[in-house]
Amino acid sequence: MTWLTDPLSADFMLRALLGGVLVAAICAVVGTWVVVRGMAFLGEAMAHGMLPGVALASLLGLPVIVGAAVSAMVMSLGVGLIARRGRLSSDTSIGLLFVGMLALGVIIVSHSRSFAVDLTAILFGDVLAIDTGDLAGLAAALGVTVLVAALFHRAFVALAFDPRLARTLGLRPRLAQVMLVGLVTLAVVASYGAVGSLLVVGLLLAPAVAAGHWVRRIPAIMLLAALLGATAVLGGLLVSWHAGTAAGATIAAASVTLVAVSASGRRLVALVRARAGAPPAAPSTAVLTAPDQKDAIVAL
Repeated sequence: MTWLTDPLSADFMLRALLGGVLVAAICAVVGTWVVVRGMAFLGEAMAHGMLPGVALASLLGLPVIVGAAVSAMVMSLGVGLIARRGRLSSDTSIGLLFVGMLALGVIIVSHSRSFAVDLTAILFGDVLAIDTGDLAGLAAALGVTVLVAALFHRAFVALAFDPRLARTLGLRPRLAQVMLVGLVTLAVVASYGAVGSLLVVGLLLAPAVAAGHWVRRIPAIMLLAALLGATAVLGGLLVSWHAGTAAGATIAAASVTLVAVSASGRRLVALVRARAGAPPAAPSTAVLTAPDQKDAIVAL
């Protein structure tokens, strides 16, 4: 068991594990709704769109998390403004802002040669550098995420399946959409320091997708996704320690690997049940089927 105990005997590894677990929990809650709503492109655009704010904050000597938050808010506000006042689709609006923000970030970075090392941390994170202050911030972000998700749960469900019914039930779908985009922004900004702007999408999507192979109810998907995300964090850190690989990238790769393992396991269970003559289990996905929509909105 020395392969497990030796890495975790280091204080920085324990902080990295705890920070990664907090990130996994945040991403599990938000990522479930991202998968249900088909908002993966928005999450990716948010992650990449933080680059100009981070670069400017570094040049001005400000905390990079402040720059990341400002850029993410600009992205979310810009997407909403273009979608409401323009004639472009949501995907087109996100794509244009994503390219524009990323290009602006590269332009800012290109003006300073001193970004050669810092850019790697911006893109791929430095989970091993998490300190107690970062842990406190992640814990606060998790608390806010869980609170908002609980308060707007019925509205999020209604928004996912029938916005018109949500409006009829007085669930204010427009406000729910704003809060959901806000949660995505919070998850991306809070997680970026641990796994970087390019790799945060892995923890945001992969555990939720893997969990969706086994359970259907949204709260159950969130809980299982948090467990799978924590497993990916632990596995990624151990592989990184023993193989000498980048910790953030290894964690993201482990989380994506979980999707393939989960899908294969689900197919294997179905095959075994079929050979045993048992009735096939209902397919588990992260999205409720159409007949369930009204009952789900009223019940949840």
